[in-house]
Amino acid sequence: MTHHPYPTYEQTPPPIADYGLLGDTRTAALVSGSGAIDWMCVPRFDGEPLFGRLIGGAAAGTYRIGPAAPAPVVRRRYLPHTATLETIWAVGGCRLTLTEAMVAEVAGELLPTTLLVRRLSVEGGPVTAVVDFDPRLGPRHRPPRVRYRGEVLVCAWGALAVSLSCAPELGLVPGRPSEVTVTPERPVVAVLTVAHREPLVDIAPGAAWEVLLQDQTRWRAWIAEIDEDLPFRDAVARSLLTLRLLTYSPAQAPVAAATTSLPEHPGGVRNWDYRYVWPRDASIGVAAFLAVGKADQARGFLAWLLRASRLQRPRLPALFTLDGLTVPGERALDGWPGYAGSVPVRTGNGAAGQHQLDGYGWVIDAAWVYVQAGNRLDPETWRAVRGFADVVARRWHEPDAGIWELRHTSQQVHSKLMGWLALDRALRVAETRRLPDRQRRRWREARDAIAADVREHGFDPSRSSYVRSYGSAQLDASLLVLPLLGFDPGTSGRTRGTIEAIRSELSAGGPLLYRYPPGDDGLPGIEGAFLPCSFWLVQALARTGRVDEAIELFRALLDRASPLGLYGEEMDPSTGLHLGNYPQTLTHATLIQAALAIRAAQVGPER
Repeated sequence: MTHHPYPTYEQTPPPIADYGLLGDTRTAALVSGSGAIDWMCVPRFDGEPLFGRLIGGAAAGTYRIGPAAPAPVVRRRYLPHTATLETIWAVGGCRLTLTEAMVAEVAGELLPTTLLVRRLSVEGGPVTAVVDFDPRLGPRHRPPRVRYRGEVLVCAWGALAVSLSCAPELGLVPGRPSEVTVTPERPVVAVLTVAHREPLVDIAPGAAWEVLLQDQTRWRAWIAEIDEDLPFRDAVARSLLTLRLLTYSPAQAPVAAATTSLPEHPGGVRNWDYRYVWPRDASIGVAAFLAVGKADQARGFLAWLLRASRLQRPRLPALFTLDGLTVPGERALDGWPGYAGSVPVRTGNGAAGQHQLDGYGWVIDAAWVYVQAGNRLDPETWRAVRGFADVVARRWHEPDAGIWELRHTSQQVHSKLMGWLALDRALRVAETRRLPDRQRRRWREARDAIAADVREHGFDPSRSSYVRSYGSAQLDASLLVLPLLGFDPGTSGRTRGTIEAIRSELSAGGPLLYRYPPGDDGLPGIEGAFLPCSFWLVQALARTGRVDEAIELFRALLDRASPLGLYGEEMDPSTGLHLGNYPQTLTHATLIQAALAIRAAQVGPER
């Protein structure tokens, strides 16, 4: 049986927020404060887990580099404006440092597609460290076929192979921890490479370290292009970098998160697979990238969406695989214990077949923002936008599953508002393009009909607030996007009343909000507060002239980030623990948008 230095993992796994993100824009790894990579899929985000202990237990594999015995972490941080993670432990009177990252830029060089570099160094004297390399591939935790190419360890499973090389050479055996003495004069460098249906490229540890340093320089240059006057610039930069790491670079499409089945309710069944592309989440990220001058990311995603949607257009699926294909149905993994006993562990996602009207609004709005930024939609993209708008004009009156992907449909007010947004923004884009008068008239009539319908059936005059769905008295925090749409003036009583009602009735304490009344979605257990909604509240306050309140709320939310500045999807209001898949694209995208809204409120409409 494999020995692990922290044998109580199954009983008390690290908090989700203890994990840092390493990424190369093709796949990602989550590494704990003990130096253990407990989640990494290969060869890309939605591949099979190579190290899966995070949700699969010890049998699913891990890759730990760190002190041989438990030691306190004295500092953990990303090197400023890079994707390189640094962890420092106090070991006796010494300081042991793990510096690690994946190399994002490998194009044009003879480098492996996936290159993970980890370096141990020490100050103050020699320290005993351990390298525990235990890869177990896929749902059945398959051990590898092992061979050696000189001093390089090679593990293979059919068309997939990984190599691990170390300097100094440690004689590593998978599943058998190896101790090594780290001295100030002799750091330890370990290099992991991955190949799938291609030659396995080895790179010497010293050369790999130099490549990593070059990659750090590229990240710093990328961040340096962001305006210096952006409020909370460091937090925004970390979120932008996180979004970039979670974007699958061959397609320019961001996954919703790097993980599957991290629980929204620990010990419960609210465990979903987020390793796919939601056009809604991606469109919010597109707007964020555009607002800070990163047009390439926006252009790349729109091109990907055009390819991805071609087979089902004009219908827009709620989510896609990285290749733009249909997401597989949900499947539970037998024998996987889940994070903190949260089962089932799922792959696939049942929301793929849902009708979600709001997605059209987010996507067409992203296209409009792209045009607003001085870009022009190519003819094929414009045809796609026209097709999406036609679907909205035809189907807006139908019930849908909505942004929260409920397992039942209803006449949801947020969905109607986003349908209105889709047609409004399509009409704005049409002012820059040719459009038949009949089609323009049909969009305008449908847009106005949605507005009248929502104002009549989706508003509660007694609370001066829009409600969750027609005929319901419940609220929905996604309605906080109201001031961003232009549907009602930001100064109107309806807009202000909606903001105040949500802030009061859906409060989870402090800056936190529930997305809808807890326990009202047909699933067992109660989820946590939904972090993107809090950032939408910041935007709403800034957009309605309450900038001081927005700044105060934003600061309170920054205080609830993980120690590394990362966010999950939800948070337990009573403990402050991050919940759900992690880190979460939507949360980081809304953080960026909130900071931009604060800047816009501070500098005035001329900006």
